[in-house]
Amino acid sequence: MKTNIGVFFGGRSTEHEISVISASQAMHAINRERYDVTPIYISKQGQWYTGDALFEIANYRDIPSLLSRCRQVYMVPEYGDYNLYSVKTSMFKSNVVTRLDVVIPVLHGSNGEDGCFEGILESIGIPYAGCDVLASANGMDKITMKMIMQACDIPVVDYVWFTDKQWFSHKEELIERVEKKLGYPVIVKPANLGSSVGIGRAVNREELIEKVDVAEKYSSRLVVEHMVENLKEINCSVLGDCDEYETSVCEEPIKSGEILSYEDKYMGGTKGAKGMQASQKRIPADLPEAMSDRIRFLAGETFRVLSCHGVSRVDVIVDADNDNVYVNEINTIPGSLSFYLWEATGIPFDKLMDRLVALALKRKREQANKTVSYDQNIFSLGAGCKGGKLK
Repeated sequence: MKTNIGVFFGGRSTEHEISVISASQAMHAINRERYDVTPIYISKQGQWYTGDALFEIANYRDIPSLLSRCRQVYMVPEYGDYNLYSVKTSMFKSNVVTRLDVVIPVLHGSNGEDGCFEGILESIGIPYAGCDVLASANGMDKITMKMIMQACDIPVVDYVWFTDKQWFSHKEELIERVEKKLGYPVIVKPANLGSSVGIGRAVNREELIEKVDVAEKYSSRLVVEHMVENLKEINCSVLGDCDEYETSVCEEPIKSGEILSYEDKYMGGTKGAKGMQASQKRIPADLPEAMSDRIRFLAGETFRVLSCHGVSRVDVIVDADNDNVYVNEINTIPGSLSFYLWEATGIPFDKLMDRLVALALKRKREQANKTVSYDQNIFSLGAGCKGGKLK
């Protein structure tokens, strides 16, 4: 029997639609002669659905109609139960829809890329592609990520971070800290979102207040960064695990304004979103060989120190005035799974999906060799605890 791949996408996230696009691309790239594919769409309300209608991107124009042709499903958080169950059951039929062998999460942003969903998969014990809970959480939170980068001597731009409650209670103090440490212009970001959502540039105090007030609507943790004015943004993808990985060619996204926007990334100047490959870019980036090597090295180091797994994309900033390179962020589940970068590197999309499945199964085999519990029952030995009756 063929391996059954469950592809999860959608989710309770501001990047919901982009997840749908990325998953559609990935599912169509999977070799159906080797694998079966089960799509599992997570609605914006958090409900799970499966059905053949989910394969076609055009069906998402009318979500109620689409879901009426699908079956609502769930998984049991019981270790070793890889079944997908139907919410609506029949007295005469099993409520098992199918059994999954491996999961490929294609969930962008919060409640999916941040370790929440990975925790569910870990509880079930099913093999899955991509970063684990810790790497996902650290990669998603821009503040924690920068702290780890700094501790490992990976260059990042200067920054100030705070919570939304600190902003409302100590606004003047935080503004002064930003102005003293960073100066203007600065970039204001929600700490745990991607796709340029909630990001704004500020050149003075009034704009700083305005941009922070926008960003705090999306996240309780906020980061303000020094803005490199004469910058070049470069992206590089990494594939493998933290002990053995390879890097792709570099790309240079082309932005329409001072900041690479949501529209730049996903609309590609067209009326219909087509994922990250639709955006304007140069592949490979027009860089000196030494600069390209430096960026690929930093991308790999970022992947390694965060203990990443599967395929990620690392975004860096090059200061064109002095050629300094700074790691901006990592996307642990990148838009379009960065397939276009791997195709330019010599790995077709279907082979990339093969690699992700193989990595998921390899990690599961390695985890099986680790001790997670003891067979010994200490209670049978008459052991007690403070305040308990057993002695």
